Amino acid sequence: MDSVTSDARTPLGASADNGLKIVVVGGFGVGKTTLVRSVSEIRPLNTEETMTRAGEAVDDISEVSGKTATTVAFDFGRITLDARNVLYLFGAPGQERFWFLWDRLFSGTLGAVVLVDTRRIDDSWYAIDRLEHHGTPFIVACNDFGGPAFAQADVREALDLDPHVPLLDCDARSRASSKQVLITLVQHLKDRYTGKHPYAGQAAQAAPPRQEFA
Repeated sequence: MDSVTSDARTPLGASADNGLKIVVVGGFGVGKTTLVRSVSEIRPLNTEETMTRAGEAVDDISEVSGKTATTVAFDFGRITLDARNVLYLFGAPGQERFWFLWDRLFSGTLGAVVLVDTRRIDDSWYAIDRLEHHGTPFIVACNDFGGPAFAQADVREALDLDPHVPLLDCDARSRASSKQVLITLVQHLKDRYTGKHPYAGQAAQAAPPRQEFA
């Protein structure tokens, strides 16, 4: 498995004229900044600030005790699809106090990645709810934190995902793995907007209440 490297990044060509906006969302400390940093072909813009003791009364860090910095606005990166199309990646802040920024980030978004830590599955519900509220297509990627693996069927049930929403595992530290996440999203969007998706045009059915993820 490859990790983030310092390989040369290619500048954006003058012929690229289609910018496609993608947002990476998820709970606090699930790896959104890491994913944008690992896959971006430019030096990413990060708005990370050092976490202080004053923030302990505001942000729940009990499950991310090793985290020393946090995004306070958004992360930004870019990856070229072809000569004329590029993805602009926006990583949303995960803390609840910054959720008011999400609706603005979703404006003009073609699609989204919901990054999930299966140890804290309930932290992902708000992201999914907001994307569904905006009608924004999305996929779900479970980031590898070295814990026990869960069957995809169990993750789907815990997140109450519609059957057509792609679900995959990833390692946000790996450039190849993060690129596969974006490839999966782009294919999902292509299928949706070309009418090839088996669920295209169908209204979502009412779902039962979400259940705790054991």
